[in-house]
Amino acid sequence: MSEGSLEAAIRQGFELLGPRPDLAEAQAEAILAAVPGHPAGRLIRGGAWRRQGRRAEALSELEAVGAEQAAWAPAHLELGLARADFGDPRGAVAALSRAVSLQPVLADAWIALGVQHRLLGHAEAAERAEARALAAATRDPVLLEAGAALNEGRLAVAEHLLRDRLKGRPEDPPALRMLAETATRLGRYEDAEALLRRCLDLAPGFIPARHNLAVALYRQTRAAEALAETEALLAADPRHPGYRNLQAAALGQLGEYDRAIAVFESLLADFPVQPKGWMSYGHALKTVGRQADAIAAYRRAIGLSPGLGEAWWSLANLKTFRFTDGDIASLQAALARAGLSEEDRFHLDFALGKALEDAGQDEAAFSAYARGNALRRTRLDYDADETHRYVERCRALFTPGFWAEREGWGLQDPDPIFILGLPRAGSTLVEQILATHPLVEGTMELPDMPAIAKRLGGRSRRDQDSDYPEVLAGLDAEACRALGAEYLSRTAPQRKTGRPFFIDKMPNNFSHVGLIRLILPRARIIDARRHPLACCFSGFKQHFARGQAFTYDLSDLGRYYADYVDLMSHFDAVLPGHVHRVIYERMVADPEVEVRALLAFCGLDFDPACLRFYENDRAVRTASSEQVRQPIFTEGLDQWRGFEPWLGPLKAALGPVLGAYPEAPAPQE
Repeated sequence: MSEGSLEAAIRQGFELLGPRPDLAEAQAEAILAAVPGHPAGRLIRGGAWRRQGRRAEALSELEAVGAEQAAWAPAHLELGLARADFGDPRGAVAALSRAVSLQPVLADAWIALGVQHRLLGHAEAAERAEARALAAATRDPVLLEAGAALNEGRLAVAEHLLRDRLKGRPEDPPALRMLAETATRLGRYEDAEALLRRCLDLAPGFIPARHNLAVALYRQTRAAEALAETEALLAADPRHPGYRNLQAAALGQLGEYDRAIAVFESLLADFPVQPKGWMSYGHALKTVGRQADAIAAYRRAIGLSPGLGEAWWSLANLKTFRFTDGDIASLQAALARAGLSEEDRFHLDFALGKALEDAGQDEAAFSAYARGNALRRTRLDYDADETHRYVERCRALFTPGFWAEREGWGLQDPDPIFILGLPRAGSTLVEQILATHPLVEGTMELPDMPAIAKRLGGRSRRDQDSDYPEVLAGLDAEACRALGAEYLSRTAPQRKTGRPFFIDKMPNNFSHVGLIRLILPRARIIDARRHPLACCFSGFKQHFARGQAFTYDLSDLGRYYADYVDLMSHFDAVLPGHVHRVIYERMVADPEVEVRALLAFCGLDFDPACLRFYENDRAVRTASSEQVRQPIFTEGLDQWRGFEPWLGPLKAALGPVLGAYPEAPAPQE
């Protein structure tokens, strides 16, 4: 074989790898017959074997080629992909990192490196790799500069460059996708979705953009749409671990837990070295009540990554779980490790606080909780004054005259039952009681009412003023009815049983009572309330996956609770009888009386099964999931008392609300 024909054969072999790996293998054998041991021939053969599912043979061949060709980037790219297929993300990261260090413009290597970092739970490294992949996919100097800014976290710079670029070239798919990635990192998922849909209109086969779209939909809790996009991705690449993780997450968001668990089990069988995968599997197991299996999954995640704070916190968040002395030592050792991320650190502090509290070490426990909260608070942009102003604006808008003018408006369907209040106030207990009734379906903390409110407010940036709630005054009867229908349409995928009533347990909906009453006037609204010190300190001990930014500072907590009481007191005055209040301590003291009153408010006949709510094996998706699988207990009523010496800022911020509980304080003149 002449030198020219050898080069042509090698080029053809590489070209055949994607569409016809069988022919690529035959080409490789021809090359190796002519030139035994030729590195390109062996690389093509190994790549062809990998694509045909002969993973062990491929890995052996590619390990040898990589060892012999230390400075050849394509060899390390193929080796990294082979290690990834073999379920070795650490080895894959090593090989792929070598490939991009040798040839930084290898977009495929950067993409694969991002996937493997995500399997290992390295979120920041994954984001950097994904940004480099975006930049490496182009030679355009503007996109290269924007990609560098994105890689370095300079999001405002990246956004400015990309928007300027799209003014002149509005039909540029790579620029649209890169701008969508910027919007995603800023939490502007609706903007990201619009950009990605435009991108896919222009380039329907742009697979990375479709993956980005699925993620944007999932983060907007539009799981059915995210699942459809993910299944399209899996049709093209059935083994892709990122697509399968997203598929499982979307199924969980839809309440399809058996299917989600099956996906996780198949995925972890193929790719067992992914600590966050084991953790997510544990979450699904916990939700369906398989506590022992969930604990084993969380332990597996910790075994793979001892500093993975969220896995430790997931154990603590089971509430009924107790750490051993050895666990406490391991938590303290993890906190002492150099290079620990902030996210791991505050999760570890929350978990350590729970472990020390259970061990009776209240002062040390409070110190751990305080450290975790203080660190978490630095990453949040919460303004207690803004919350207070919002309550004042609601009081000014929702007057008796406002409601008198709108009598009979809205959608008259009685299906929803809203349970609202503050987190950790007993709302999951109320939900479990109601969901045990044969006419009521429990769902989850649905994000749909806040999403509707956000859209009505028209606020896209933190420094903008929202038009909500004042915008509600401009709606006519038909608009209110349409919004009620939209809410029922949005929540329909969560309804699985055909029962006539369903529960929306989003606690933050207390700030949307006016909107709920306006668009769904026959919906039941239940306010779950607990002693302010018990409720607020329980929130202070809790790390929430998202939202609830007011819970990470004792003064913020007290002010928020006081504003909540003020707003609900206002609705009691202007909409008497429209909100039923469940006082947690009364429910614990006399369950039957309280359950009968609760059911009567909902228009439901008493069912004795509701008193045995702990026998209900439904999936429960909140921090209290294990507690509501037990009979009502009194141990939690006074847990805050051991921490009272450190609750001065909370008491001061609560003001007269503390002494007036369970009633609201008298209005200030």
